[in-house]
Amino acid sequence: MTSPSVPEPSPLLVLANRLPVRRVRRGDRDDWETSPGGLVAALGPVLEARPGQTTWVGWTGITGEHHEPFVVDGIGLEPVELSRGEVQLFYEGFCNATIWPLYHDSIIRSEYHRTWWDSYLTVNRRFAEHAAARAARDAVVWVHDYQLQMVPNMLRALRPDVRIGIFLHIPFPPVELFLQLPWRRQLLHGLAGADVVGFQTAGGAANFRSLIERLNIGSIDGDDVVVDGHRVQVRVFPIGVDAARIQRIAAEPATIERAAEIRASLGDPETILLGVDRLDYTKGIARRIEAFAELLNEERLEVPRHVMVQVAEPTRESVIGYSEIRDRVDGLVGVVNGAYGLVGQPAINYLHRSQSIEELVALYLAADVMLVTPVRDGMNLVCKEFIAARTDDTGVLVLSEFTGAAEALGSALLINPYDTDGLKNAIDRAVHLPEADVRRRMELLRESVMTNDVYAWAHSWMVALGIESEHGDDAGAPS
Repeated sequence: MTSPSVPEPSPLLVLANRLPVRRVRRGDRDDWETSPGGLVAALGPVLEARPGQTTWVGWTGITGEHHEPFVVDGIGLEPVELSRGEVQLFYEGFCNATIWPLYHDSIIRSEYHRTWWDSYLTVNRRFAEHAAARAARDAVVWVHDYQLQMVPNMLRALRPDVRIGIFLHIPFPPVELFLQLPWRRQLLHGLAGADVVGFQTAGGAANFRSLIERLNIGSIDGDDVVVDGHRVQVRVFPIGVDAARIQRIAAEPATIERAAEIRASLGDPETILLGVDRLDYTKGIARRIEAFAELLNEERLEVPRHVMVQVAEPTRESVIGYSEIRDRVDGLVGVVNGAYGLVGQPAINYLHRSQSIEELVALYLAADVMLVTPVRDGMNLVCKEFIAARTDDTGVLVLSEFTGAAEALGSALLINPYDTDGLKNAIDRAVHLPEADVRRRMELLRESVMTNDVYAWAHSWMVALGIESEHGDDAGAPS
């Protein structure tokens, strides 16, 4: 429920491209409700532990409208306005056609336009100004992701008293790729304005340190870097999921019943292969479908004994390149079903729409093999959700070694997503893996996921930012 908010100085600010809400119609008026999933779920523990102390700064997702600060479900929200032109230049342009492909190994070529960069600076400066205005004395400001990489340095210039952290949810690229960026020095200085820069993997942190030294921006001191006399902690914070919540949903009778319904609707096959992804060119969906098709062609798998379910959630549909991947996946599904499907029993059941968390958990329970095969991913939380749902230690995970999750989930069947034969062999092996091996692997995977959950991730950040002690109690957080 929405209520007005009096803008008061806040001891903890979260900055992200989007606010954690969406506008909904209630009767004859518009209202706001908390958005499901994503960053909202990840930061839930932080917000819940500090009711009334946190302000979230971000864009509403709507252009051409002004909104005063407001409160939704106890979260203070500070809207940042973006024009339609800024969405095109800043978000669709620089964020998703320059930075996104570059940080994902240049799977498609990045575009470099000065007007995009100028808009990126303008929007980042606006976020920094909002944060500077709302932050209490000695506040903590926690910045999120690739859309706001210039904010730390801009905010430090405006408010040198605040403590700043920034976390990159996506990969941070190798030196040779990052050096392509015309504004490479500016971006590194932007990040280095923070007190703590956090990455998903040790490789990302190492790439950042190497670039700071390579471009003579600063020096390396252990895990830290020093830039213009300012020490920056460079740390690794692999994000987790709310494993306990997913486990609770998996145990609900309605979820168990829904999982059984899904299997029955698919003809009770011996094996269900499941993919759950955003429809993004980094996720390796097309390669996965091609590998499945070759296994069917070679009669190593066959319909109706073995079927695939692919959930492809719509994403960034106005951004360059996304219509092409949608058309390619749509076409592949049609070709495979035409060649190998039976009447009423398609080889691939394809869902191009968003799913509720309850439906996703039911799918996780119904599946026998989870296919997570991105060509590059900062972490990938789908595989961790799948593991959290498998309370009976069944199910096999086929996982790309180019996900951040692979660093901690070595008991999965790890694959190189560029190696079609290797991917095919891993799928074949997963389908026929002995039960004892399945349980042994899943037990190890569950131990990792249940221990290193989103609460552990949030706590490690709060310790690094000086809000909590190592033991979880308050460590002199601003009041």
